[in-house]
Amino acid sequence: MIALVIVPRIIEARRANAAAANQPVAVDPVQGQRPEISFGASVRNDTSKPLREMKQNPIDFRPEREANVNPHVPHFHKDAPDRVIQNSGDTSAPAAANMPSTLSNFDGVQYPGVACNCAPPDTNGEVGATQYVQMVNEGFQVFDKNTGASLLGPSGITTIWQGFGGVCETNGNGDPVVLYDQLANRWVISQFAGSSIPTDECVAVSASSDATGSYHRYDFHLGSNFFDYPHLGVWTDGYYMSMNVFNSTGTSFLGPQAFAFDRTKMLDGLPATFVTPGITGGSLEEVFLPADLDGSTLPPAGAPATYIEWPGGGTYRVFHFHADFATPANSTFNLFASPGAAGFTQLCATTRSCVPQSGTTSRLDGIGDRLMFRLTYRNFGDHEAVVGNYTVSANSVAGIRWFELRNVTNGPVTVAQESTYQPDTTWRWMGSAAMDGDGNLAIGYSASSGTISPQLRYAGRLATDPLNTLAQGESVMFAGTGSQTGTSSRWGDYSALTIDPVDDCTFWYTNEYYVTTTGFNWRTRIGSFRFPTCGGSPTPTPTPTPTPTPTPTPTPTPTPTPTPSPVPNAPSNLSGTAVSTSQINLSWTDNSDNESNFRIERCTGNSCTNFAEVSTTGANVTSASSTGLAKNTWYRFRVRASNASGNSGYSNIIAVKTPNR
Repeated sequence: MIALVIVPRIIEARRANAAAANQPVAVDPVQGQRPEISFGASVRNDTSKPLREMKQNPIDFRPEREANVNPHVPHFHKDAPDRVIQNSGDTSAPAAANMPSTLSNFDGVQYPGVACNCAPPDTNGEVGATQYVQMVNEGFQVFDKNTGASLLGPSGITTIWQGFGGVCETNGNGDPVVLYDQLANRWVISQFAGSSIPTDECVAVSASSDATGSYHRYDFHLGSNFFDYPHLGVWTDGYYMSMNVFNSTGTSFLGPQAFAFDRTKMLDGLPATFVTPGITGGSLEEVFLPADLDGSTLPPAGAPATYIEWPGGGTYRVFHFHADFATPANSTFNLFASPGAAGFTQLCATTRSCVPQSGTTSRLDGIGDRLMFRLTYRNFGDHEAVVGNYTVSANSVAGIRWFELRNVTNGPVTVAQESTYQPDTTWRWMGSAAMDGDGNLAIGYSASSGTISPQLRYAGRLATDPLNTLAQGESVMFAGTGSQTGTSSRWGDYSALTIDPVDDCTFWYTNEYYVTTTGFNWRTRIGSFRFPTCGGSPTPTPTPTPTPTPTPTPTPTPTPTPTPSPVPNAPSNLSGTAVSTSQINLSWTDNSDNESNFRIERCTGNSCTNFAEVSTTGANVTSASSTGLAKNTWYRFRVRASNASGNSGYSNIIAVKTPNR
């Protein structure tokens, strides 16, 4: 289906006439440097056949090359002392690292298994109901999230755009992003495209929760300038995007620009429009990101989408974008608040050759000039929380500056907490932050130094930990055994930490690493973890001890009502092995010292959800057998602990298949 196109032009007479009639003007969204609402329509849109039925574009062995240039964004930040570095000697924090170990940990796409045969990969991914989708420049792969098994790919992203026509099919350039719209159980896949420079944004929205199924495909022509670093967020009424805009040669930064795409139309596969305020602040404006919705509680009714700006100017500038797709002229993009940010020193402001690695003099780009993907939003009912991070220089090494802002849509906006995680002389950079349904926070990132090759690590805090601390410490998700040489020091542009929409507790992280010290030989890794306390029943309120009633007779004092013990912590690290055609052995980690038993639940099928309790064990037991099973059949399992006060949250879910014979 071909949509009507509103051709971008600057025609002063039309602008004046439209203003008099209170109607929007179809102008080039990149022209001018003041907020002026403009709009456009999809150049083309259609619905594809199922992705799994398409010919998967093969690995391309074109000459090795760097991915598309990431132009430099100028900044005017003034360095200041960092007074929020987390003190490694803080006695209010636990003495030892308590971060949970990974539940899943498997390899993703690896070089050169992608279409552009390029570096860096710009690794990102997202978790859905049953699948995990990973994207890199310019490829993707779909995994079963419970087993890590590949369901489709690795394939070139051009597979998605087969038969679509235009630059999305022939000139996709990368900077891919994948999101899971958990409000509709749909996948959102995007990348920029253009015949010589990226002028279009290609967006595909799945027609179902199956990432290997059909997609509603869209090509939005944004203008004639160089549109770089597209990042999207899901909001209730639209898919909101930020862009860093340069002139057509990529030599001059024009400013950041926000866009909103009509989510309602795109979920139905109908021709869709976009709305933009244009380049709002010019080249002096710092770059921003849109908030991406997590959790099942929606923002307040009518709440505008939120954008937050990198605090190079000393504040977290919070913008509100209200997009009116029916009457675009009614759309607004306004500065709502500017809470102060703690001082910091910008990381490697004048060079990309920044982060040291073991075994080579080659250094890596720390990308310390912008907020890192994602900017995550949650509504907890009594408050809203937005969590983000960026990289700073702290004590002469790279550290992760993370922050939590509160009440961003209704105000007053406050900085609930912010801190720089830099516990030692290791460099930590390119983070991604998220918060689970209980308010526990985690950050995944790269770590390297002159004595270690780049690693994937994660750190976090419980909602009950002291403010401004990642008090649960740090864990290593995967330790690379090689360092990167060449590729102009670039180490991806972002990574991704996302939350499982099923339990709202499990974090999934993906990033890159190297096996050997060389150029153009990157690998990627996907891992998950969960705080054991997340999702459990609330701790019962202790029963007050009764006050004895005075009596003249020697009546015994009534026995106080016993204080109920808390429910146990959830078990973790559930794993299973099929030992025969009719038996699967299970094991897990006991995270409590107060359980009475463990309850094992099972359902039949690789994607089943109708769990039923099949057995129990005694306290302190960490293994069991499930018997009487059918051969050549998938089963899913989960375990929780129980005592007189109630049940814990569930462990991770695993899927195991019995053999055929």
